[in-house]
Amino acid sequence: MPAYLSLLRTRRDFRRLWLGASVSVMGDSMTFIALSWLVLAEPDGTAKLGLLALCYTAPVLIGGLVAGPLLDRFDKRAALIADSVLRGLAVASIPLAAVAGGVPSWLPFLVAGVYGLLKMVPMAAVPAAIPDLVAPEERDAANALESVSYSLSGIIGFTLAAPLLGAVGPATLLAVDAATYACFALAVTLIRHPLRPHEKPRPSSPAASRPVFRDKVLIGTTLAFMAFNIAEGALTMVVAPWLAKEQLPGDGATLSLLMAALSAGELLGGFAAGAWRPRIGRLVAIAVVELVAAAGFLAVLGSPHLLPVAAGFLLVGAFSAPMTVWAQSLRMERIPPSQRGRVFGVFRTMMQATPPIGAALVTPLLVAGNLTGAVILMTALAAVPAFALLLLRESPVSEQTPQTAPQPVGDH
Repeated sequence: MPAYLSLLRTRRDFRRLWLGASVSVMGDSMTFIALSWLVLAEPDGTAKLGLLALCYTAPVLIGGLVAGPLLDRFDKRAALIADSVLRGLAVASIPLAAVAGGVPSWLPFLVAGVYGLLKMVPMAAVPAAIPDLVAPEERDAANALESVSYSLSGIIGFTLAAPLLGAVGPATLLAVDAATYACFALAVTLIRHPLRPHEKPRPSSPAASRPVFRDKVLIGTTLAFMAFNIAEGALTMVVAPWLAKEQLPGDGATLSLLMAALSAGELLGGFAAGAWRPRIGRLVAIAVVELVAAAGFLAVLGSPHLLPVAAGFLLVGAFSAPMTVWAQSLRMERIPPSQRGRVFGVFRTMMQATPPIGAALVTPLLVAGNLTGAVILMTALAAVPAFALLLLRESPVSEQTPQTAPQPVGDH
């Protein structure tokens, strides 16, 4: 904890970026609930939820591929402010329409599409900006704070959305989210350190001679993460609801408990990863925690007993969070500064696309009542790539990208 407090105290610009992003993520959670509620209130609303989900997710693939190059071309502060303004206006259109006389049935889908199209701007810009705002030895702590903020802000947003939805209605809830975008834009405006594009490496430099997308360490960790995300998507999107309905006592309350256990594990693991630096190589450390997380999937076989299943969810969350933190620091070391926007954009877009694959893979198994097969599949998806990571050699950073001193942040 002292490492986090010191980082937030001494790195003023990082603190502003982190606080603004955290508030914005909290509002995003509220928007998901509010838009879903608006659609459910329409005729055949349940059937339209699939279309809403499509509007949320499909544009992410397009936006992610476009956002990265833009972040490498323009100041990331300007990109984040523009994103906040555009999404804030889109979200605010619904409460404004409600005041003007009524919300058109098509408007929630349009808002969801705009949200999905721009979603990758902050998701790529924030990690791409972190190396410019903190020293190299502070990256693990900064990445841990980013990871924890996504989990914690999401939990807070979902928790607040329920009472607010009943008290003020979905339109007003969306007005609250519009205000969170304004807060993020203001926080970014106050960042003094430039987040302008970096110069491209000279043709003779190691960074120029080795293309990023041929870096075996980057590709290996990304493929391992994609496989793990497929397994985790299967667990959270299909297996957990099925267990709560068919195998475990408690129905909806049990589902909430399982997801809470996963989130609690992510928070604990994220804090631990930022405060403790492994003595073994970072690539080996990532593989080890991925293997332990993979073992958590096996605990699902403890059904119909709730305790071992919940412990498995906790284990998956606790050991998957360090994977994210350490891998992000590893990427920051190996990706040339001039390419961070596009590379983080591509990698995070790929991560967003993988969970539904897991849901599609395990659904036929659970329809047939084959929980054991589903568990074996999830465990294999998580564990096999981790063993492959152990075979990779982590070459020195100097062979991949030139290391430069962090630019002054003006906070000391």
